[in-house]
Amino acid sequence: MTFIDTIPEDDAEGATADWYTADRERFGYLPNYTKVFGHRPAVYAAWKQLGGAIWGAMGPRRYELATLAAARVLRSSYCALAHGKILAEKFLGPETTRAVADGDAITVLDPVDAEIVRFATLVTRDAAAVTAKDVDRLRAVGLSDEDILDVTLAVAARCFFSTVLEALGVQPDPAFQALDPDLRAALTVGRPIAEA
Repeated sequence: MTFIDTIPEDDAEGATADWYTADRERFGYLPNYTKVFGHRPAVYAAWKQLGGAIWGAMGPRRYELATLAAARVLRSSYCALAHGKILAEKFLGPETTRAVADGDAITVLDPVDAEIVRFATLVTRDAAAVTAKDVDRLRAVGLSDEDILDVTLAVAARCFFSTVLEALGVQPDPAFQALDPDLRAALTVGRPIAEA
């Protein structure tokens, strides 16, 4: 499940126990990603605060689009499944989300969303290769400088979180097996889903 030992739920104390309880209540199970941060609950708290600040500024739909784009490039099944599930259930539906996961954003999204996915993909692949023209393309579809910063922040935050999960071998939770099989396959871009 992970390359490091995690703190079992029954042994958790203090802030770790608090996070474990909160996430179990939120999801109905204790996510594997929560357990991997059990040794550093202050980092997990900081991550939650950072993610909330970014998400709150840009809104959930854009945040999920930028996040899925980054997760695809990073080959993070966990993050692609988690955020693709939200996109499918709340914003795009399964078919459009699957097309975005398959790299077909330009054919299924409006020009603004397609540019967000394009830019998020570029930033994740090679931030040093981004040019002023890439940013101008976002302005051309109506994004403000604040919007562009928000997309960049969402991608940078995803790079942190996905890198931690992937480097430590954290597999997506078995609950993701319940997704539509075609969507699940499109979103499983790296490590396989953990067995129940």
